[in-house]
Amino acid sequence: MPFLQSHLLKLLFLALTLLALIDCNHSTDESARAETQKVIRIGYQGMINPWKVGIQTGAFEKATGRRIEWRRFNSGSEVITGMASGDIQVAVAGSSPIATAMSRGVEVELFWILEAIRDNEALVVQNDSGINNIKELKGKTVGVPFASTTHYHLMVALEHHGIPSKEVKLLNLQPDAIMAAWSQKSIDAAFVWSPILNEIKKTGRVIQTSGELADLGKPTFDGMIVLRSFASANTEFMNEFVRVIAQMDDDYRINKDQWTPESAQVQAISDLTGAKPGDVTEVLAQYHFPDLEEQCSPTWLGGGAASALSDTSIFLKSQKKISTVHEDYSAFINDQFARHALEKSAATTQ
Repeated sequence: MPFLQSHLLKLLFLALTLLALIDCNHSTDESARAETQKVIRIGYQGMINPWKVGIQTGAFEKATGRRIEWRRFNSGSEVITGMASGDIQVAVAGSSPIATAMSRGVEVELFWILEAIRDNEALVVQNDSGINNIKELKGKTVGVPFASTTHYHLMVALEHHGIPSKEVKLLNLQPDAIMAAWSQKSIDAAFVWSPILNEIKKTGRVIQTSGELADLGKPTFDGMIVLRSFASANTEFMNEFVRVIAQMDDDYRINKDQWTPESAQVQAISDLTGAKPGDVTEVLAQYHFPDLEEQCSPTWLGGGAASALSDTSIFLKSQKKISTVHEDYSAFINDQFARHALEKSAATTQ
């Protein structure tokens, strides 16, 4: 009798264990299914770039099979607030806000260099300012958005030319305020980005571009970041998402002459950003859009981006915008999705 009871208890235990495993697997399957049914919230800004064509045409939803809610933000700081709260999972920001987020402990990863900033950010002086070079900025008033990529590059330029920043009067002005101050001639110069840059150039002269400073080893960029937890749980989505961005960039690089103000691509960007079609083509030409090989190379995701974020963080700490600078920013770089797209692209061309 004791033997029979013991045998029955063992059978009962095995049955309960099996039911628990089935229920656990069922719960896991349900969780995975629920995750793929969730709406993905992606933040973008008004920068002019090829990937916005995909937003307008629904290319990302078609490629990923996921529902996407697109949210527009006016600044990188707004984006970082949204990422920190978990309100958005993927977003665009400049290298300065990205460095800020990483330094403050927001669990994000940089996975794509949307554009390398070149001629679309520049230091411009008023035509009648009497300023012919950067050294002549001493005692002059310069408008710049503080803690931005242009603020960082302005400080790099001053240091490179041996000018103490205290000898230049810096005003913290957002782009629209720079336009107003420029028109009123209350500033002698400004370091700002397009489209405001294109407006002030009509009555001013460029004496330094961000591209020139990047060539000195101090690049700035606009990048795409993702919450670390979301990226690890949605690998397939991220792979397809990056593949579509790469296709949009390729289309612009290969067919640049066909991206005219009348083209469907430029019209799509114009509709989304509110920029005039003619301005869209002008601004696109001022950027450099790295292809997949360059994305994965030491220039960007393979090392250069981490160095740029480290340099930017040191600058931000000097401006008292952050309190901590990490020893190594490579831990915040995720190149797996770009590498996957590169491998897929290579396989299709063989």
